[in-house]
Amino acid sequence: MINTRQITRAMKMVSAARLRRTQDRALSARPYAEMLTNVLKSLVMRAEIYDPETGEPRHPLLARRPENTVLLIVVTGDKGLAGAFNTNILKAAMKFIASKSQSDGGKNIDIEAIGRKGRDFLRRRFPAAPVQQPPISETSDESHVDTAPASRAGAVQVVGEHIGVLGKLNFAQAKTLAEAVVRRYTSGEVDSVVLLYNEFKSVVAQRVVVDEVLPIVQIGASGVRQAEEMAKEEKVRMAEAAASAGVSVREADTHEIDARAAAFAAAPVDYIYEQSPEELFRDLVPRYVALRIFRALLESSAAEHAARMTAMDSATNNASDMIDALTLSMNRARQAKITKEIIEIVSGAAAL
Repeated sequence: MINTRQITRAMKMVSAARLRRTQDRALSARPYAEMLTNVLKSLVMRAEIYDPETGEPRHPLLARRPENTVLLIVVTGDKGLAGAFNTNILKAAMKFIASKSQSDGGKNIDIEAIGRKGRDFLRRRFPAAPVQQPPISETSDESHVDTAPASRAGAVQVVGEHIGVLGKLNFAQAKTLAEAVVRRYTSGEVDSVVLLYNEFKSVVAQRVVVDEVLPIVQIGASGVRQAEEMAKEEKVRMAEAAASAGVSVREADTHEIDARAAAFAAAPVDYIYEQSPEELFRDLVPRYVALRIFRALLESSAAEHAARMTAMDSATNNASDMIDALTLSMNRARQAKITKEIIEIVSGAAAL
């Protein structure tokens, strides 16, 4: 049990160190994210992103259409021992899928699973249907026949998986995923893209959110459709674990960074762009989508480390309590044995 306590304490400190490192990465990426957002806001005021005659957006990522197929990106961890981190995300995913399956005759939901825990659960819950090929006629020389996909109204399927992303997180991975998402939305394969992850602002300010990434309704605006806050008891446990590990529970002060970036969009200056504002807007919007996905991955990674730190702190405390209880029981048994032996000796001496 002492060895178990040493292991859980070491895992807690490792998670605390990784949490601080992930928080620093998220904070260092914020100036670029805020400046990109405000550059896009500035371009919106200077470029004609909507057709003046029809009012339709000229960029395909701004276009809204009837929601028949939803791409759901679920971000979970690859490992366990993180408390209810993965469970809460998967519960929210099932709740979202149920709401979409029951509305308007059922929506088609394609799932991109990020993380081994989410991949395993969703593949068990929604196994891929076997593809049935029609029999080949005797007069045909073809060895394979492609057929049009059957109607899949209300179907839920896992279309992609990404393992080990949160462990070695970098922007290139988010960019690759964003390019695939943008390509599917632009081609009309999906009608909306939703990101489900654990939003992280500080150790005690977290929530599981369902964030609509595409279509883009407003640059810089939150697209949160659904959010589930942490329970009060869980916040108290996380605050205690953070205090014992030396992790701050306060949100990072980003007012100066935000104000500096906001000044660019709000400045009454008519900037001269090397390319036209329309071209810049068209090229920067996909990068904006990649940045939102990258931020979600960073926050999910921080939330996972915070959850594991809290779980290992609870395990360490439980191990300490068990060690104390077993030590007390052992001392009582030893004392009872010694007392019995003394009584036997005294009784034997009295008999003589």
